[in-house]
Amino acid sequence: MVNQESLKAIRRDLHRIPELGFQELKTQRYLLDYIRNLPQENITISTWRTGIFVFVNGEKGSKTIGYRTDIDGLPLQEETGLPFSSEHEGRMHACGHDFHMTIALGALSKLAEQPADHNVVFLFQPAEEGPGGAEPMLQSETMKAWWPDVIFAHHIAPELPVGTITSKPGLLFANTSELFIDFEGTGGHAAYPHRTKDMVVAASSFIVQLQQIVARRVDPLDSAVISVGKMESGTVQNIIAQKARVEGTIRTLSPASMSIVKEEIEKLARGCEISNDCSITIDYGANYHQVTNDEGLVASFKEVVEQCGYTYEEAPMAMTGEDFGYMAKEIPGFMFWLGVDSQAGLHQSKLDPKEDSLPIAVDVVESFIRTLT
Repeated sequence: MVNQESLKAIRRDLHRIPELGFQELKTQRYLLDYIRNLPQENITISTWRTGIFVFVNGEKGSKTIGYRTDIDGLPLQEETGLPFSSEHEGRMHACGHDFHMTIALGALSKLAEQPADHNVVFLFQPAEEGPGGAEPMLQSETMKAWWPDVIFAHHIAPELPVGTITSKPGLLFANTSELFIDFEGTGGHAAYPHRTKDMVVAASSFIVQLQQIVARRVDPLDSAVISVGKMESGTVQNIIAQKARVEGTIRTLSPASMSIVKEEIEKLARGCEISNDCSITIDYGANYHQVTNDEGLVASFKEVVEQCGYTYEEAPMAMTGEDFGYMAKEIPGFMFWLGVDSQAGLHQSKLDPKEDSLPIAVDVVESFIRTLT
């Protein structure tokens, strides 16, 4: 029976075992054990790497609705002090994927017992936080066999109160790209800088110049962000560094701006190599396509939220990245934000979403699936 207490128990079980992308073996096993205990007459299960597809036959089966949930955690040490804190050192469900999975299991449970008119395929997708599971999952044979006509997903929103749900037609999330830059010069004694090629200086200058790209190369009516979150260089205070590494992220509201930003980064790198007599290599890591919501689906979803008695609000665009964008690019779809009222935000070690939001989300997801024409 799906109720608040059963949902809380599932969420806490999953919260204890966060795993990184394509390493979600315990998580997959937990999900499969749960799904195999549901009534099996109307469902078919297929695994893909550490993810899972579950196909639920509809009463009429004229259309297939896709619902995607992500299942991986983050490389972060939990500091909530909760009795069900992460049992995996340096790993935490700090982006709410434990909530996402629980809500998917709740909706799946109800549909397995009483199917909707349409078929439904649940996608338990690994590696959303990296290196990206949505794009390769789309290319799998199971996905091609169970290709949905529409697809949707959601994300928790710590800043929103419980009972509030937001979305918007059109662009919701940005295009994103990881950014890893390695510098190599010549190290040496700090007393003889003229005999070295100092990579602390090279990398520091490069970071400052990165900010000029957005200010002077991106259309002011568009938006872009280049943020450097990490820099490593050197070993001790009296040795000039031979190497440096800069790690960051790029966010843009259009694919065209992403191309411009990367082109300008590469130009800066070539100039930096000449001026600092060093070599620079760039790796863009994981790249996520923007999430563009289907206008008609969002309008229908808004009606369902309000009919269920919850508050619907228009969401602002965000520079958040989500690899669900690859799915929404190929299939008409949308994402929505679920209010969970946590003082700590996403990707923070003290994130503590309110579990009262779990049955609300299950209600909305199930109702939307049942009323979609």
